[in-house]
Amino acid sequence: MWLSIANVLMVCMTCRVCAEVFTSMADLEKILYAENDVAIDLKRYIASEEQRIGKLKRIAEDYEHHSSLALEDVDKHLANPVNAFLLVKRFTSDWDVVLDLIRNTTGPEFLTKLEDTTSCFPTSDDLTGAASALLRLQDVYALKTEQIAKGRLRGVKNSPELSAEECFEIGRTAYNDADYYHAVMWMQHALDIERSGPDSTLDEALLLDYLAYSTYLQGNVKHALNLTNELLTLGSSRRQGTMLIPSLDPVHVRARNNKKYYEEMIAEEAMKRRQAALGDTGDVEVEAEKDEIHNERKLDEYRKSSDFTSYERLCRGEETHVYEHAHKLTCQFRRHHPMFYINPLREEVMYLDPRIVVFHNLITDAEIAKVKELAKPRLNRATVQNPQTGKLETANYRVSKSAWLKDEEDPLIKSISLKSAALSNLTLTTVEELQVLNYGIGGHYEPHYDFARKTERGTFEEWRGNRVATVIYYMTDIEAGGGTVFTNIGVRLFPEKGACAIWYNLRRNGEGDMKTRHAACPVLVGQKWVCNKWFHERGQEFSRSCALDPVE
Repeated sequence: MWLSIANVLMVCMTCRVCAEVFTSMADLEKILYAENDVAIDLKRYIASEEQRIGKLKRIAEDYEHHSSLALEDVDKHLANPVNAFLLVKRFTSDWDVVLDLIRNTTGPEFLTKLEDTTSCFPTSDDLTGAASALLRLQDVYALKTEQIAKGRLRGVKNSPELSAEECFEIGRTAYNDADYYHAVMWMQHALDIERSGPDSTLDEALLLDYLAYSTYLQGNVKHALNLTNELLTLGSSRRQGTMLIPSLDPVHVRARNNKKYYEEMIAEEAMKRRQAALGDTGDVEVEAEKDEIHNERKLDEYRKSSDFTSYERLCRGEETHVYEHAHKLTCQFRRHHPMFYINPLREEVMYLDPRIVVFHNLITDAEIAKVKELAKPRLNRATVQNPQTGKLETANYRVSKSAWLKDEEDPLIKSISLKSAALSNLTLTTVEELQVLNYGIGGHYEPHYDFARKTERGTFEEWRGNRVATVIYYMTDIEAGGGTVFTNIGVRLFPEKGACAIWYNLRRNGEGDMKTRHAACPVLVGQKWVCNKWFHERGQEFSRSCALDPVE
Protein backbone atom coordinates (compact mmCIF):
# COMPACT_ATOMS: atom_id res chain seq x y z
CA MET A 1 0.00 0.00 0.00
CA TRP A 2 2.69 2.49 1.07
CA LEU A 3 4.84 1.43 -1.86
CA SER A 4 1.96 2.23 -4.22
CA ILE A 5 1.48 5.66 -2.65
CA ALA A 6 5.20 6.32 -2.91
CA ASN A 7 5.11 5.42 -6.58
CA VAL A 8 2.19 7.80 -7.16
CA LEU A 9 4.07 10.59 -5.37
CA MET A 10 7.13 9.97 -7.50
CA VAL A 11 4.98 10.25 -10.65
CA CYS A 12 3.52 13.51 -9.30
CA MET A 13 6.97 14.98 -8.69
CA THR A 14 8.09 14.21 -12.24
CA CYS A 15 4.82 15.23 -13.88
CA ARG A 16 4.22 18.64 -12.34
CA VAL A 17 6.70 20.29 -14.70
CA CYS A 18 4.89 19.01 -17.79
CA ALA A 19 3.91 21.57 -20.42
CA GLU A 20 3.16 21.21 -24.13
CA VAL A 21 3.29 17.43 -23.79
CA PHE A 22 2.73 16.78 -27.50
CA THR A 23 6.15 18.28 -28.36
CA SER A 24 8.16 15.56 -26.55
CA MET A 25 7.94 11.77 -26.60
CA ALA A 26 9.68 11.76 -23.20
CA ASP A 27 6.64 13.47 -21.65
CA LEU A 28 4.24 11.13 -23.43
CA GLU A 29 6.20 8.25 -21.90
CA LYS A 30 5.45 9.70 -18.43
CA ILE A 31 1.76 9.73 -19.31
CA LEU A 32 1.84 6.00 -20.01
CA TYR A 33 3.28 5.31 -16.56
CA ALA A 34 0.75 7.66 -14.95
CA GLU A 35 -2.03 5.90 -16.86
CA ASN A 36 -1.09 2.59 -15.27
CA ASP A 37 -1.32 4.12 -11.75
CA VAL A 38 -4.73 5.58 -12.60
CA ALA A 39 -5.97 2.13 -13.61
CA ILE A 40 -4.84 0.54 -10.33
CA ASP A 41 -6.35 3.29 -8.13
CA LEU A 42 -9.60 3.29 -10.08
CA LYS A 43 -10.02 -0.44 -9.51
CA ARG A 44 -9.53 -0.01 -5.72
CA TYR A 45 -12.05 2.82 -5.70
CA ILE A 46 -14.63 0.87 -7.68
CA ALA A 47 -14.54 -1.92 -5.09
CA SER A 48 -16.04 0.46 -2.46
CA GLU A 49 -18.77 1.90 -4.69
CA GLU A 50 -22.25 0.46 -5.36
CA GLN A 51 -23.16 2.65 -8.36
CA ARG A 52 -21.46 3.16 -11.72
CA ILE A 53 -19.27 0.14 -10.99
CA GLY A 54 -19.88 -1.53 -14.32
CA LYS A 55 -18.86 1.40 -16.49
CA LEU A 56 -15.94 2.48 -14.33
CA LYS A 57 -14.65 -1.07 -14.17
CA ARG A 58 -14.69 -1.37 -17.96
CA ILE A 59 -12.81 1.92 -18.28
CA ALA A 60 -10.25 0.87 -15.69
CA GLU A 61 -9.67 -2.47 -17.40
CA ASP A 62 -9.32 -0.71 -20.73
CA TYR A 63 -6.65 1.60 -19.25
CA GLU A 64 -4.87 -1.31 -17.64
CA HIS A 65 -4.92 -3.36 -20.83
CA HIS A 66 -3.80 -0.43 -22.96
CA SER A 67 -0.97 0.62 -20.65
CA SER A 68 0.28 -2.93 -20.02
CA LEU A 69 0.61 -3.54 -23.76
CA ALA A 70 2.16 -0.13 -24.42
CA LEU A 71 4.65 -0.36 -21.57
CA GLU A 72 6.02 -3.63 -22.92
CA ASP A 73 7.78 -1.50 -25.54
CA VAL A 74 7.21 2.20 -24.93
CA ASP A 75 9.46 3.35 -27.76
CA LYS A 76 7.68 1.15 -30.30
CA HIS A 77 4.24 2.22 -29.09
CA LEU A 78 4.95 5.96 -29.17
CA ALA A 79 6.85 5.65 -32.44
CA ASN A 80 3.44 5.42 -34.11
CA PRO A 81 2.02 8.97 -34.41
CA VAL A 82 -1.55 7.61 -34.47
CA ASN A 83 -0.95 5.92 -31.09
CA ALA A 84 0.55 9.14 -29.75
CA PHE A 85 -2.43 11.21 -30.94
CA LEU A 86 -4.93 8.76 -29.44
CA LEU A 87 -3.03 8.81 -26.14
CA VAL A 88 -3.35 12.59 -25.97
CA LYS A 89 -7.04 12.41 -26.90
CA ARG A 90 -7.67 9.69 -24.32
CA PHE A 91 -6.64 12.03 -21.53
CA THR A 92 -8.15 15.27 -22.79
CA SER A 93 -11.67 15.15 -24.25
CA ASP A 94 -12.27 11.47 -23.32
CA TRP A 95 -11.01 11.93 -19.75
CA ASP A 96 -13.90 14.30 -18.92
CA VAL A 97 -16.29 11.34 -19.20
CA VAL A 98 -14.41 9.50 -16.45
CA LEU A 99 -14.32 12.55 -14.20
CA ASP A 100 -18.08 13.02 -14.58
CA LEU A 101 -18.59 9.45 -13.33
CA ILE A 102 -16.71 9.97 -10.08
CA ARG A 103 -16.98 13.67 -9.17
CA ASN A 104 -20.41 13.35 -7.55
CA THR A 105 -19.55 10.30 -5.48
CA THR A 106 -18.02 10.06 -2.05
CA GLY A 107 -14.30 9.60 -1.79
CA PRO A 108 -12.53 13.00 -1.63
CA GLU A 109 -9.25 11.34 -0.68
CA PHE A 110 -9.30 9.30 -3.85
CA LEU A 111 -10.15 12.35 -5.96
CA THR A 112 -7.27 14.29 -4.40
CA LYS A 113 -4.87 11.45 -5.15
CA LEU A 114 -6.25 11.16 -8.67
CA GLU A 115 -5.73 14.88 -9.33
CA ASP A 116 -2.11 14.58 -8.18
CA THR A 117 -1.46 11.56 -10.37
CA THR A 118 -3.01 13.18 -13.44
CA SER A 119 -1.37 16.60 -13.00
CA CYS A 120 0.84 15.91 -16.03
CA PHE A 121 -2.00 14.81 -18.29
CA PRO A 122 -2.29 16.71 -21.60
CA THR A 123 -4.53 19.73 -22.10
CA SER A 124 -6.88 20.71 -24.90
CA ASP A 125 -3.96 22.65 -26.42
CA ASP A 126 -1.99 19.39 -26.54
CA LEU A 127 -4.85 17.71 -28.39
CA THR A 128 -4.89 20.57 -30.90
CA GLY A 129 -1.11 20.33 -31.25
CA ALA A 130 -1.25 16.56 -31.77
CA ALA A 131 -3.94 16.91 -34.46
CA SER A 132 -1.93 19.65 -36.18
CA ALA A 133 1.11 17.36 -36.11
CA LEU A 134 -0.79 14.67 -38.02
CA LEU A 135 -1.77 17.28 -40.62
CA ARG A 136 1.89 18.31 -40.91
CA LEU A 137 2.89 14.71 -41.53
CA GLN A 138 0.15 14.41 -44.12
CA ASP A 139 1.48 17.41 -46.07
CA VAL A 140 5.21 16.78 -45.87
CA TYR A 141 4.98 13.08 -46.71
CA ALA A 142 2.06 13.43 -49.17
CA LEU A 143 -0.12 10.98 -47.26
CA LYS A 144 -3.76 10.41 -48.08
CA THR A 145 -6.30 10.96 -45.34
CA GLU A 146 -7.34 7.31 -45.51
CA GLN A 147 -3.71 6.21 -45.04
CA ILE A 148 -3.40 8.03 -41.74
CA ALA A 149 -6.88 7.10 -40.55
CA LYS A 150 -6.18 3.43 -41.18
CA GLY A 151 -2.65 3.66 -39.74
CA ARG A 152 -0.96 2.78 -43.03
CA LEU A 153 2.28 4.59 -42.33
CA ARG A 154 5.73 3.56 -43.44
CA GLY A 155 7.30 1.19 -40.95
CA VAL A 156 4.10 0.78 -38.90
CA LYS A 157 2.40 -2.57 -38.41
CA ASN A 158 -0.86 -3.31 -36.59
CA SER A 159 -1.67 0.36 -36.20
CA PRO A 160 -5.02 1.40 -34.66
CA GLU A 161 -7.61 2.91 -36.98
CA LEU A 162 -9.18 6.30 -36.28
CA SER A 163 -12.92 6.41 -35.71
CA ALA A 164 -15.33 8.86 -37.32
CA GLU A 165 -15.33 10.92 -34.13
CA GLU A 166 -11.51 11.05 -34.07
CA CYS A 167 -11.34 12.06 -37.76
CA PHE A 168 -13.93 14.74 -37.04
CA GLU A 169 -11.74 16.02 -34.18
CA ILE A 170 -8.78 16.40 -36.55
CA GLY A 171 -10.99 18.11 -39.13
CA ARG A 172 -12.35 20.51 -36.53
CA THR A 173 -8.79 21.41 -35.48
CA ALA A 174 -8.06 22.36 -39.09
CA TYR A 175 -11.36 24.26 -39.35
CA ASN A 176 -10.62 26.30 -36.22
CA ASP A 177 -7.24 27.17 -37.71
CA ALA A 178 -8.94 28.36 -40.95
CA ASP A 179 -7.31 25.44 -42.76
CA TYR A 180 -10.31 24.43 -44.85
CA TYR A 181 -8.23 22.25 -47.19
CA HIS A 182 -7.60 19.73 -44.42
CA ALA A 183 -11.00 20.33 -42.84
CA VAL A 184 -12.75 19.16 -46.02
CA MET A 185 -10.64 16.01 -46.32
CA TRP A 186 -11.00 14.91 -42.69
CA MET A 187 -14.68 15.88 -42.34
CA GLN A 188 -15.50 13.99 -45.54
CA HIS A 189 -13.62 10.93 -44.32
CA ALA A 190 -15.42 11.14 -40.99
CA LEU A 191 -18.72 11.23 -42.88
CA ASP A 192 -17.73 8.22 -44.99
CA ILE A 193 -16.86 6.20 -41.87
CA GLU A 194 -20.05 7.33 -40.14
CA ARG A 195 -22.25 6.21 -43.00
CA SER A 196 -20.44 2.94 -43.65
CA GLY A 197 -20.54 1.73 -40.06
CA PRO A 198 -23.44 -0.06 -38.37
CA ASP A 199 -23.58 2.29 -35.38
CA SER A 200 -23.82 6.06 -35.31
CA THR A 201 -21.22 7.76 -33.11
CA LEU A 202 -21.42 11.33 -34.42
CA ASP A 203 -24.03 14.02 -34.79
CA GLU A 204 -24.32 13.88 -38.57
CA ALA A 205 -26.06 17.26 -38.73
CA LEU A 206 -23.13 18.97 -37.00
CA LEU A 207 -20.65 17.12 -39.22
CA LEU A 208 -22.51 18.17 -42.40
CA ASP A 209 -22.67 21.73 -41.11
CA TYR A 210 -18.87 21.92 -40.77
CA LEU A 211 -18.26 20.08 -44.03
CA ALA A 212 -20.67 22.20 -46.10
CA TYR A 213 -19.20 25.50 -44.95
CA SER A 214 -15.61 24.30 -45.36
CA THR A 215 -16.48 23.09 -48.86
CA TYR A 216 -17.98 26.48 -49.70
CA LEU A 217 -14.86 28.30 -48.46
CA GLN A 218 -12.80 26.10 -50.79
CA GLY A 219 -14.84 27.43 -53.72
CA ASN A 220 -17.39 24.62 -54.13
CA VAL A 221 -20.71 26.47 -53.81
CA LYS A 222 -22.79 23.86 -55.66
CA HIS A 223 -21.50 21.01 -53.51
CA ALA A 224 -21.92 23.09 -50.36
CA LEU A 225 -25.59 23.55 -51.31
CA ASN A 226 -26.03 19.81 -51.85
CA LEU A 227 -24.53 19.04 -48.44
CA THR A 228 -26.72 21.69 -46.83
CA ASN A 229 -29.81 20.15 -48.41
CA GLU A 230 -28.72 16.79 -46.97
CA LEU A 231 -28.42 18.39 -43.56
CA LEU A 232 -31.91 19.89 -43.79
CA THR A 233 -33.44 16.54 -44.71
CA LEU A 234 -32.28 15.00 -41.45
CA GLY A 235 -35.29 14.49 -39.20
CA SER A 236 -33.57 15.66 -36.06
CA SER A 237 -30.21 16.45 -34.50
CA ARG A 238 -28.50 13.85 -32.36
CA ARG A 239 -25.97 16.24 -30.90
CA GLN A 240 -24.88 15.12 -27.46
CA GLY A 241 -27.48 12.38 -27.62
CA THR A 242 -30.46 14.81 -27.36
CA MET A 243 -33.32 14.83 -29.85
CA LEU A 244 -33.97 18.41 -30.97
CA ILE A 245 -36.67 19.86 -33.21
CA PRO A 246 -34.99 20.87 -36.50
CA SER A 247 -36.79 24.22 -36.64
CA LEU A 248 -35.31 25.16 -33.24
CA ASP A 249 -31.89 23.61 -33.71
CA PRO A 250 -29.20 26.30 -34.27
CA VAL A 251 -27.47 24.03 -36.79
CA HIS A 252 -30.61 23.85 -38.93
CA VAL A 253 -31.28 27.57 -38.55
CA ARG A 254 -27.79 28.32 -39.80
CA ALA A 255 -28.18 25.75 -42.58
CA ARG A 256 -31.38 27.40 -43.91
CA ASN A 257 -29.64 30.77 -44.01
CA ASN A 258 -26.65 29.25 -45.77
CA LYS A 259 -28.90 27.46 -48.26
CA LYS A 260 -30.48 30.75 -49.28
CA TYR A 261 -27.08 32.38 -49.62
CA TYR A 262 -25.67 29.53 -51.74
CA GLU A 263 -28.70 29.54 -54.05
CA GLU A 264 -28.34 33.29 -54.61
CA MET A 265 -24.63 32.88 -55.40
CA ILE A 266 -25.32 30.09 -57.89
CA ALA A 267 -28.12 32.06 -59.56
CA GLU A 268 -25.94 35.16 -59.81
CA GLU A 269 -23.08 33.18 -61.31
CA ALA A 270 -25.42 31.52 -63.82
CA MET A 271 -26.73 34.95 -64.83
CA LYS A 272 -23.18 36.21 -65.44
CA ARG A 273 -22.36 33.20 -67.60
CA ARG A 274 -25.58 33.63 -69.58
CA GLN A 275 -24.90 37.31 -70.19
CA ALA A 276 -21.33 36.57 -71.23
CA ALA A 277 -22.48 33.87 -73.63
CA LEU A 278 -25.16 36.10 -75.18
CA GLY A 279 -22.64 38.89 -75.62
CA ASP A 280 -20.28 36.59 -77.51
CA THR A 281 -22.53 34.48 -79.72
CA GLY A 282 -26.09 35.69 -79.41
CA ASP A 283 -28.85 33.36 -78.25
CA VAL A 284 -26.95 30.55 -76.54
CA GLU A 285 -28.16 27.89 -74.13
CA VAL A 286 -25.89 28.01 -71.07
CA GLU A 287 -24.92 24.63 -69.67
CA ALA A 288 -25.84 24.11 -66.01
CA GLU A 289 -23.00 24.23 -63.50
CA LYS A 290 -21.59 20.83 -62.64
CA ASP A 291 -21.02 19.75 -59.06
CA GLU A 292 -17.27 19.35 -59.39
CA ILE A 293 -15.32 19.40 -56.13
CA HIS A 294 -12.05 21.29 -55.93
CA ASN A 295 -9.94 21.23 -52.80
CA GLU A 296 -6.68 23.07 -53.34
CA ARG A 297 -4.07 23.47 -50.61
CA LYS A 298 -3.65 27.22 -50.16
CA LEU A 299 -0.04 28.14 -49.45
CA ASP A 300 1.58 31.37 -48.35
CA GLU A 301 4.51 32.80 -50.28
CA TYR A 302 7.08 31.04 -48.12
CA ARG A 303 5.52 27.62 -48.61
CA LYS A 304 5.38 28.25 -52.34
CA SER A 305 9.10 28.99 -52.42
CA SER A 306 11.67 26.65 -53.94
CA ASP A 307 13.33 26.43 -50.51
CA PHE A 308 10.25 24.99 -48.82
CA THR A 309 9.38 22.81 -51.80
CA SER A 310 12.90 21.37 -51.74
CA TYR A 311 12.54 20.76 -47.99
CA GLU A 312 9.36 18.71 -48.40
CA ARG A 313 10.71 16.78 -51.38
CA LEU A 314 13.95 15.90 -49.59
CA CYS A 315 12.01 14.76 -46.53
CA ARG A 316 10.03 12.41 -48.79
CA GLY A 317 13.28 10.98 -50.15
CA GLU A 318 13.08 12.64 -53.57
CA GLU A 319 16.13 13.91 -55.43
CA THR A 320 16.24 17.69 -55.85
CA HIS A 321 19.78 18.33 -57.10
CA VAL A 322 22.28 16.63 -59.38
CA TYR A 323 25.69 16.66 -57.68
CA GLU A 324 28.45 16.66 -60.28
CA HIS A 325 31.11 15.65 -57.75
CA ALA A 326 29.19 12.69 -56.32
CA HIS A 327 31.86 10.32 -57.65
CA LYS A 328 34.43 11.97 -55.37
CA LEU A 329 32.55 11.16 -52.15
CA THR A 330 34.29 8.53 -50.02
CA CYS A 331 33.96 6.24 -47.02
CA GLN A 332 37.19 5.70 -45.10
CA PHE A 333 38.94 5.30 -41.75
CA ARG A 334 40.29 8.54 -40.28
CA ARG A 335 42.99 9.16 -37.67
CA HIS A 336 43.33 12.95 -37.84
CA HIS A 337 43.62 13.31 -34.04
CA PRO A 338 45.49 11.29 -31.37
CA MET A 339 42.14 10.42 -29.78
CA PHE A 340 41.37 8.25 -32.82
CA TYR A 341 44.73 6.54 -33.41
CA ILE A 342 43.76 3.24 -31.74
CA ASN A 343 40.08 3.27 -32.71
CA PRO A 344 39.90 5.13 -36.04
CA LEU A 345 36.82 7.02 -37.14
CA ARG A 346 34.47 5.54 -39.71
CA GLU A 347 33.98 8.59 -41.91
CA GLU A 348 31.44 8.97 -44.71
CA VAL A 349 31.79 12.16 -46.77
CA MET A 350 28.34 13.43 -47.80
CA TYR A 351 29.36 16.67 -49.57
CA LEU A 352 32.60 18.42 -50.42
CA ASP A 353 31.86 22.18 -50.29
CA PRO A 354 30.68 22.73 -47.65
CA ARG A 355 32.30 19.62 -46.26
CA ILE A 356 29.58 17.55 -44.59
CA VAL A 357 30.65 14.26 -43.04
CA VAL A 358 29.03 11.54 -40.95
CA PHE A 359 31.03 9.48 -38.44
CA HIS A 360 29.46 6.12 -37.65
CA ASN A 361 29.42 4.21 -34.32
CA LEU A 362 30.73 7.17 -32.35
CA ILE A 363 28.68 6.95 -29.13
CA THR A 364 27.53 3.82 -27.31
CA ASP A 365 24.07 2.78 -26.10
CA ALA A 366 25.20 3.27 -22.49
CA GLU A 367 26.37 6.82 -23.22
CA ILE A 368 23.10 7.59 -25.01
CA ALA A 369 21.07 6.27 -22.07
CA LYS A 370 23.03 8.47 -19.66
CA VAL A 371 22.55 11.61 -21.76
CA LYS A 372 18.78 10.95 -21.90
CA GLU A 373 18.68 10.34 -18.15
CA LEU A 374 20.35 13.69 -17.46
CA ALA A 375 18.21 15.59 -19.95
CA LYS A 376 14.69 14.26 -19.31
CA PRO A 377 13.96 16.16 -16.07
CA ARG A 378 14.74 19.52 -17.70
CA LEU A 379 13.18 19.22 -21.13
CA ASN A 380 11.39 22.43 -22.11
CA ARG A 381 9.85 23.62 -25.37
CA ALA A 382 12.63 24.53 -27.80
CA THR A 383 12.77 28.21 -28.73
CA VAL A 384 13.97 30.33 -31.63
CA GLN A 385 15.28 33.90 -31.64
CA ASN A 386 12.97 36.53 -33.07
CA PRO A 387 15.06 38.35 -35.73
CA GLN A 388 13.26 41.65 -35.02
CA THR A 389 13.24 41.69 -31.21
CA GLY A 390 16.13 39.33 -30.50
CA LYS A 391 13.98 37.58 -27.85
CA LEU A 392 13.63 33.82 -27.54
CA GLU A 393 10.16 32.49 -28.29
CA THR A 394 8.36 29.32 -29.35
CA ALA A 395 7.30 28.93 -32.99
CA ASN A 396 5.24 26.47 -35.01
CA TYR A 397 8.16 25.92 -37.39
CA ARG A 398 10.16 24.37 -34.55
CA VAL A 399 8.39 21.68 -32.52
CA SER A 400 10.52 19.81 -29.98
CA LYS A 401 11.80 20.03 -26.42
CA SER A 402 15.37 20.68 -25.40
CA ALA A 403 17.66 20.64 -22.38
CA TRP A 404 21.16 22.05 -21.87
CA LEU A 405 23.89 20.07 -20.08
CA LYS A 406 27.14 21.50 -18.71
CA ASP A 407 30.50 19.72 -18.85
CA GLU A 408 30.89 19.78 -15.06
CA GLU A 409 27.61 17.96 -14.48
CA ASP A 410 28.94 14.56 -15.51
CA PRO A 411 32.22 13.17 -16.89
CA LEU A 412 30.32 11.86 -19.92
CA ILE A 413 29.22 15.36 -20.97
CA LYS A 414 32.82 16.54 -20.70
CA SER A 415 34.00 13.60 -22.80
CA ILE A 416 31.44 14.42 -25.51
CA SER A 417 32.78 17.97 -25.61
CA LEU A 418 36.36 16.72 -25.94
CA LYS A 419 35.34 14.26 -28.63
CA SER A 420 33.51 17.03 -30.53
CA ALA A 421 36.59 19.25 -30.38
CA ALA A 422 38.76 16.42 -31.73
CA LEU A 423 36.29 15.71 -34.55
CA SER A 424 36.12 19.34 -35.66
CA ASN A 425 39.74 20.33 -34.94
CA LEU A 426 38.37 23.28 -32.94
CA THR A 427 38.91 24.50 -29.38
CA LEU A 428 36.37 24.52 -26.55
CA THR A 429 37.10 28.14 -25.59
CA THR A 430 33.72 29.51 -26.68
CA VAL A 431 31.74 26.33 -27.27
CA GLU A 432 28.08 26.13 -26.19
CA GLU A 433 26.73 23.66 -23.64
CA LEU A 434 25.46 20.34 -24.96
CA GLN A 435 21.92 20.76 -26.25
CA VAL A 436 19.75 17.62 -26.05
CA LEU A 437 16.61 17.54 -28.22
CA ASN A 438 13.60 15.23 -28.11
CA TYR A 439 11.01 15.48 -30.89
CA GLY A 440 7.33 14.72 -30.24
CA ILE A 441 4.47 13.87 -32.59
CA GLY A 442 5.49 15.14 -36.02
CA GLY A 443 8.42 17.00 -34.39
CA HIS A 444 10.38 19.11 -36.86
CA TYR A 445 12.44 22.25 -37.50
CA GLU A 446 11.84 23.96 -40.83
CA PRO A 447 14.74 25.30 -42.99
CA HIS A 448 17.13 27.58 -41.09
CA TYR A 449 20.78 28.51 -40.66
CA ASP A 450 22.76 27.72 -37.54
CA PHE A 451 24.81 30.89 -37.97
CA ALA A 452 23.54 34.45 -37.52
CA ARG A 453 23.28 36.54 -40.66
CA LYS A 454 24.42 40.15 -40.78
CA THR A 455 20.86 41.42 -40.29
CA GLU A 456 20.51 39.31 -37.13
CA ARG A 457 22.79 41.33 -34.90
CA GLY A 458 22.92 40.46 -31.23
CA THR A 459 22.07 36.79 -31.76
CA PHE A 460 25.29 35.64 -30.10
CA GLU A 461 27.47 37.31 -27.49
CA GLU A 462 30.38 39.39 -28.78
CA TRP A 463 32.90 37.33 -26.84
CA ARG A 464 31.71 34.17 -28.62
CA GLY A 465 31.24 35.40 -32.16
CA ASN A 466 29.20 33.55 -34.75
CA ARG A 467 28.64 29.78 -34.89
CA VAL A 468 31.46 28.36 -36.93
CA ALA A 469 30.61 24.64 -36.80
CA THR A 470 27.78 22.24 -35.93
CA VAL A 471 28.25 18.78 -34.45
CA ILE A 472 25.09 16.70 -34.13
CA TYR A 473 24.86 13.25 -32.49
CA TYR A 474 21.96 10.96 -33.43
CA MET A 475 20.81 8.97 -30.39
CA THR A 476 18.01 6.91 -31.98
CA ASP A 477 17.22 5.07 -35.17
CA ILE A 478 14.04 6.25 -36.89
CA GLU A 479 11.81 4.01 -38.99
CA ALA A 480 10.58 6.82 -41.27
CA GLY A 481 11.14 10.55 -41.57
CA GLY A 482 13.13 12.66 -39.15
CA GLY A 483 16.12 13.22 -41.45
CA THR A 484 18.41 16.24 -41.64
CA VAL A 485 18.15 17.82 -45.09
CA PHE A 486 20.13 20.62 -46.74
CA THR A 487 17.70 22.43 -49.01
CA ASN A 488 20.20 24.42 -51.11
CA ILE A 489 22.35 21.44 -52.11
CA GLY A 490 19.97 18.47 -51.92
CA VAL A 491 21.80 16.49 -49.21
CA ARG A 492 19.94 14.11 -46.86
CA LEU A 493 21.29 12.68 -43.62
CA PHE A 494 19.26 9.80 -42.21
CA PRO A 495 19.38 9.42 -38.40
CA GLU A 496 21.45 6.43 -37.33
CA LYS A 497 21.85 5.60 -33.67
CA GLY A 498 25.40 6.31 -32.51
CA ALA A 499 26.36 8.35 -35.59
CA CYS A 500 27.53 11.94 -35.65
CA ALA A 501 27.34 14.58 -38.41
CA ILE A 502 29.54 17.66 -38.66
CA TRP A 503 29.79 20.68 -40.95
CA TYR A 504 31.20 24.22 -40.90
CA ASN A 505 28.63 27.03 -41.02
CA LEU A 506 31.12 29.79 -41.85
CA ARG A 507 33.62 30.07 -44.63
CA ARG A 508 37.22 30.85 -43.69
CA ASN A 509 36.64 34.56 -44.39
CA GLY A 510 33.99 34.64 -41.65
CA GLU A 511 31.02 34.90 -44.01
CA GLY A 512 28.09 32.56 -43.51
CA ASP A 513 27.94 29.63 -45.94
CA MET A 514 24.47 29.82 -47.47
CA LYS A 515 24.75 26.22 -48.64
CA THR A 516 24.40 25.06 -45.02
CA ARG A 517 20.69 25.94 -44.85
CA HIS A 518 19.11 22.81 -43.38
CA ALA A 519 16.03 21.42 -41.67
CA ALA A 520 14.92 18.61 -39.39
CA CYS A 521 12.16 16.68 -41.19
CA PRO A 522 9.04 15.71 -39.22
CA VAL A 523 9.29 12.35 -37.48
CA LEU A 524 6.85 10.09 -39.32
CA VAL A 525 7.45 6.82 -37.47
CA GLY A 526 9.79 6.51 -34.52
CA GLN A 527 11.30 8.58 -31.74
CA LYS A 528 14.05 11.11 -32.37
CA TRP A 529 16.69 12.10 -29.83
CA VAL A 530 19.71 14.15 -30.85
CA CYS A 531 22.30 16.29 -29.09
CA ASN A 532 24.13 19.26 -30.58
CA LYS A 533 27.43 20.93 -29.93
CA TRP A 534 28.00 24.37 -31.47
CA PHE A 535 31.46 25.93 -31.81
CA HIS A 536 31.98 29.68 -32.17
CA GLU A 537 34.50 31.90 -33.93
CA ARG A 538 36.41 33.30 -30.96
CA GLY A 539 39.29 31.11 -29.84
CA GLN A 540 39.63 29.38 -33.21
CA GLU A 541 42.28 31.78 -34.61
CA PHE A 542 44.97 29.08 -34.60
CA SER A 543 42.63 26.11 -35.14
CA ARG A 544 40.85 27.40 -38.24
CA SER A 545 42.68 30.45 -39.52
CA CYS A 546 41.71 32.67 -42.43
CA ALA A 547 42.76 31.56 -45.92
CA LEU A 548 44.94 33.57 -48.27
CA ASP A 549 42.03 33.84 -50.71
CA PRO A 550 39.57 36.45 -49.30
CA VAL A 551 36.56 34.74 -50.89
CA GLU A 552 37.33 31.27 -49.52
